[in-house]
Amino acid sequence: MSQTEIILSIVIAVIIGGLAAFLMWKQRQQYKQDVAEEKRMDAETLKLQLQAYERLILLAERIALPNLINRVNLTGMPLQDAQYLLVSTIKQEFDYNVTQQIYVTPQSWDAVRNLKEQNILIINQVASFLPAEATGKDLGKSILEMLAQNPNAALHTVATEVLSFEAKKLLK
Repeated sequence: MSQTEIILSIVIAVIIGGLAAFLMWKQRQQYKQDVAEEKRMDAETLKLQLQAYERLILLAERIALPNLINRVNLTGMPLQDAQYLLVSTIKQEFDYNVTQQIYVTPQSWDAVRNLKEQNILIINQVASFLPAEATGKDLGKSILEMLAQNPNAALHTVATEVLSFEAKKLLK
């Protein structure tokens, strides 16, 4: 082997070694960037999840029947109009927050959905027992009386407890 071949072999070996070292360094840098991006994404996801729980707790409070009846003006309204207004308000509030389900557990979303359905059922059932000439004020009063007699019928407390529990698990 001539001296030129030896030098050429050494140069090729140094180039290959340098290229391998560069590729390993580049791969390590990419790994560090990927880990940093994953941590950033985890932090953003956690933030979105917590915001979703906050919004759903607010939703549960807004569609809680005592709060809803106090917020919506039923005075001077016929029974059917008041019934429609209460039910449509619950549906609108729910629809406005429907996208939050992608950030929360299925149990949390079920609690919110069940609250919505139960409140609509209560409104419709109470309205069906009132005379046709009853007013919106009568409907609101009857619903509040029914809830006072049956505190377990108020599912909003259970829903907010489920949501709060799930949110607190994220913070640990």
